[in-house]
Amino acid sequence: MKTTWVALGIAVVALILAGVVSFYASSSPDGLNRVAEDKGFSNTEKDHAAADGPLAGYETKDVGNARASKAIAGITGTVVVLLLAGGLTFVVRRRHPAQV
Repeated sequence: MKTTWVALGIAVVALILAGVVSFYASSSPDGLNRVAEDKGFSNTEKDHAAADGPLAGYETKDVGNARASKAIAGITGTVVVLLLAGGLTFVVRRRHPAQV
């Protein structure tokens, strides 16, 4: 089986998971947020610089449908990660031993 087909299959599965399963992700706080709540200092939390960004909070800004909003954010994030990983792999694999 060619590597291209395997990579394409992985990308398709990742995009399907990002678009469908992302809606069912837990809304419970993650580990750090949970500890902050348990220890009583969660009220000191501040928004970060990208808090009003187009994909902040795992949702897409200005999309009224919650399911579509999360799906678009998940697919966008997955595409960005796949492109970065693919680009890095391409650059690293194209190096010649004399350049190392």
